[in-house]
Amino acid sequence: MNIKKNDKVKILSGKDKGKTGKVLQVFPSRKKASIEGRNLLIKHMRPRKQGEKGQRIEFPAPMDLSSLMLICPKCGKPTRTGSKIVKLEDGKKKKKFRACKKCGESVD
Repeated sequence: MNIKKNDKVKILSGKDKGKTGKVLQVFPSRKKASIEGRNLLIKHMRPRKQGEKGQRIEFPAPMDLSSLMLICPKCGKPTRTGSKIVKLEDGKKKKKFRACKKCGESVD
């Protein structure tokens, strides 16, 4: 999974093609993510109680991860991600980071 919550992404296809946004939620089992203010759908809610009015609620619908591209926080360009393994100070443990393919810096 190369896209996580709070990442900035660019949309590659669909009605919001070319726009950017922040990831609100990721659904790994469905391979989808919802983006703040993008792919908005309108849901009509019926009144629940007597005298209450119905309403229209806008919410960001999940998009397929294949139509999103991560924007590197260092170079600011949409990029693919690779993995980088770094040894920690104690020399025994290793940690895996996401790395930008364009500038080589870690994304995490």
